[in-house]
Amino acid sequence: MFNLRDTPGLPPADIAPPVIAEPGDPFASLRVVHLVARIPRGEPVRLRDIVDRLNAEHVDWSFSRPVVATAVLQLQVNWMADYRTVDGIRIADDVSGGTIEIEDSHRVDPWIVRQVERLADACLERLRSFALEEGAIP
Repeated sequence: MFNLRDTPGLPPADIAPPVIAEPGDPFASLRVVHLVARIPRGEPVRLRDIVDRLNAEHVDWSFSRPVVATAVLQLQVNWMADYRTVDGIRIADDVSGGTIEIEDSHRVDPWIVRQVERLADACLERLRSFALEEGAIP
């Protein structure tokens, strides 16, 4: 290897490009479900408000309603597979648009944490594959 020299006034080069979130992408889904894990329980929350919050929290990302809806629908499917009921995660459409309501019970938090961990693992696996294939998209 070689030694690097100091260059006075050199700006940092670690500026990341913006990311446009895509439905089904584990990195986007991770951010959506992480936020959904923190929304109020037992009351409907508009998907448009979740989109706005995601775009405010992750300024280097661009989230849309389809991205959020896909992640939320997958979350509901996972809930139904685990608990055989639709009561835990309710998705509805009203005059203000789509909403999600998560039941206010002791079983939700541990379950949704496992969902976030599963998505984080999928992201790490994608990064490992990327590194092993020298930057090739898996």
